[in-house]
Amino acid sequence: MGMREASQEPSLPGVHTLHLIELVGRWNVSAEELLAGLPLTQEELSDPEVRVPISTAKQLAERALALTGEPGLGFYMGLQMRISAHGYVGFAAMTASNVREALELAVRFTPTRTTALGLRLVVAEGTASLIVDERYPLDNAREFIMFALLVGLWQIGNALTGRELTGSAEFVFPEPEYFSRFARLAPGEVRFGARANLLLFDAKVLEYPLELADPAALRLARNQCERELDALGYEGNLVARARALMSKSDSRFPSVDELARQMSVSARTLKRKLAERGTSYSQLLDDQRRDKALLFLRSKELSVDEIADKLGYSDAANFTRAFRRWTGKSPIAFRRT
Repeated sequence: MGMREASQEPSLPGVHTLHLIELVGRWNVSAEELLAGLPLTQEELSDPEVRVPISTAKQLAERALALTGEPGLGFYMGLQMRISAHGYVGFAAMTASNVREALELAVRFTPTRTTALGLRLVVAEGTASLIVDERYPLDNAREFIMFALLVGLWQIGNALTGRELTGSAEFVFPEPEYFSRFARLAPGEVRFGARANLLLFDAKVLEYPLELADPAALRLARNQCERELDALGYEGNLVARARALMSKSDSRFPSVDELARQMSVSARTLKRKLAERGTSYSQLLDDQRRDKALLFLRSKELSVDEIADKLGYSDAANFTRAFRRWTGKSPIAFRRT
């Protein structure tokens, strides 16, 4: 049902359901048909404070697919996505100085929009990857939501930079039969059955300036996003901040003491706060190493020994053992595929 306060179950802003209503209207599906039997009204959804539980959002996606008979509806949803749909996070990203700053803002403040999904930005050897983590099971709505989100982010990137951005995309699910109809609309190669849902692009794109950059407006939007995070009890989203600082490393990852200093807390406090959130410095380091290893291995420029060294392993054997734990394959076997 629509709600104004967060609950245990993740939720989405009601505006996304409004946009879904607008979309299914092209197939002559009315709002009444889409919302039938649900405790939602079109008028209520126009209230910016109203949120829709993720279980209801999944039900709406499945119903929209059934009523329209269009299996590629998620792709259409992404093509019509507007930056305004993302509230103050969208406003902050829109007024950022460049693509990197916009994406770092999106990563940091995604929890103010939903906790069902998370974003991570990873950069290594001239390649950038924006990864979408599924933190709540999306089940039969996964295809719809992931297509809508990643295609939507690409569309927003085009609009904010005034350029046709290119790259590639990967999805964890198998290639749908209908995808061939949309392949020409994609920003580049699209792969399925991957390890993660993500966008891949040249790291130079991160430095592209945004057409609506506005430092004063950005400061206002960022402050509002910080207040929303605090209201949700995220204390500035400590885990996301730690990940962002660790991912900026070009040569080596910061130690726990260095990371604590960058975050203006003691190492003991950082360890305690990470533990309270169900993680640790070691786990964050492991995640960073995995993400960068997967990017490094896409290129033939670095040997496995060189990658092991860049990731801070004492030798290639230790790196290989870690990589097998992450993927079930050796680095060489992964690179071949």
